[in-house]
Amino acid sequence: MSALLRRLGRPGRLHVPSFFCMGVAEALGKDMPLAWYRHLPDGRGPRWETLRADPGDVVLAQNLFGREDGAAWREWIAAHPDVTVLEDHSHDPFGPWAESSTAAYAVASLRKTLPVPDGAVLWSPQGLEVPVPSGPANEGSHLKLAAMLLKAAWLDGYPIPKEKFRALQQQGEQTLLGSDAPPSAFTAAVLPLLDIAGIRAAGTRNVRALETLLHASLDSSPDVLCATLSGRGGAPFRVQVFCDSESERDRLLARLAAGGIFAPVHWRQDREAFWSGDDEAAAWAGRILTLPVDHRCGAGEVHRMVEAVSDAVRAGV
Repeated sequence: MSALLRRLGRPGRLHVPSFFCMGVAEALGKDMPLAWYRHLPDGRGPRWETLRADPGDVVLAQNLFGREDGAAWREWIAAHPDVTVLEDHSHDPFGPWAESSTAAYAVASLRKTLPVPDGAVLWSPQGLEVPVPSGPANEGSHLKLAAMLLKAAWLDGYPIPKEKFRALQQQGEQTLLGSDAPPSAFTAAVLPLLDIAGIRAAGTRNVRALETLLHASLDSSPDVLCATLSGRGGAPFRVQVFCDSESERDRLLARLAAGGIFAPVHWRQDREAFWSGDDEAAAWAGRILTLPVDHRCGAGEVHRMVEAVSDAVRAGV
């Protein structure tokens, strides 16, 4: 995205969803001045009245958690031909919206949904020219691959300190930030061999199973709500759970971690640092966590997550 913005060289603003990764937004703010519009994980989509884009501006749209179909964006794009729309399909790179996009540009990180250490795709549904990778593969790719291999050994029971591969993973992410290098040799070799349709289908089955079981288990408790947005033919990105407060969410995170379930937060917003300025988006960010259910999980792992969340709720987290 950064390489594309530099290539476009627009004098206008980049409009970013207020519920988004703050690290990515902050990095993109070095390439274009930022403006924010409201898009929350509540199933209502973008609040169009908050998107005040002028001709020449760039708008970053997102398929949030892979649970949107893009119909509203197609209408907005057709009505605003003088605004450049860049769609982020990282949560479902191979879904129907990504395949039928009408945006000027589209991008997706691959390592969020596929077992590769690096790599993203940038294309133009409108057939416009896009930047090409530059230089050699980024060192961050090798650091992340090393982290993946060590983590796999750790999961197999080998005595590898968890902090070792976590440090490599974090260092790799920082090294990759803003890189427009080509993918690593590992990713380039493995990507064509992956059963992407099978990965999407298995992940979707596990997401739906976890959602169904959570709703049945938590039916009498209003304290934790499972996301129920429709996938509309897409592949939902994991399962999002919303707590009543940030403190409750953090207690649930800690309790899950103590049981070996490491649930990320998409995405934290620190009002004392760089943030969207949208109190409602920050409030959602303070209540959310993502249960890490994907194609790798079997029925046992799905049931273990349900039991862990249910036990935490019954214990009052």
